[in-house]
Amino acid sequence: MTGRGSPSRFLSAVLHNGVGRYVRQLQRLQLLFSPTAADARGAREFVEEAAQDFARQHPDVVLYVSPHSGPGPAPVLRAEYLNGTVRDELIASKTREEIVQLATKLANQSGLDIIRIRKPFHTDNPSVQGQWHPLTNKPSILTIQGPRLQPQ
Repeated sequence: MTGRGSPSRFLSAVLHNGVGRYVRQLQRLQLLFSPTAADARGAREFVEEAAQDFARQHPDVVLYVSPHSGPGPAPVLRAEYLNGTVRDELIASKTREEIVQLATKLANQSGLDIIRIRKPFHTDNPSVQGQWHPLTNKPSILTIQGPRLQPQ
C-alpha cells in the first residue's frame, strides 16, 4: 500500500495532554484467565507475584483480575482507554515478565491506533509570515545571487 493510501494524521497531543497535569490515558486494565488452564500459567504468576508491584507503579490505572471457572477462553489482557478504545491482547503461554512488559506498554500508550504522521510539526494557528529559514533576515542581494556568486 502506498503512503497516500494508508491513514494519516497530524501530530497532536491527546486531549492536549501535558499542557497542564499529565493524565494517563489507560483507564482500566482487566486480566481474564482460567485458574486451571495450562496456557494461563504466566497469568497466574503475574497475579501472585507482579500484580501488586504493577498497581503500585501505576496508581491511576484500575487493575481487575477476573478468573473464569472451568476451561474458558484463552487468557486475555483487556485495556480500556479514556477515549473509548478497548484493546484485547492475548497472553496465552506468555511468561510473567512478558505480561508485565505488555501491561507497561499498554499503560504508556494513548489508545489511538498507530498510524503515519503527516508532518512532525503542526499548529492550529499558522503564521502569516511563513516559516523561518537561514536566509530570512539576510539582505536580498544574497537571496537573489546566492552567497557564492558575489561580484568581484
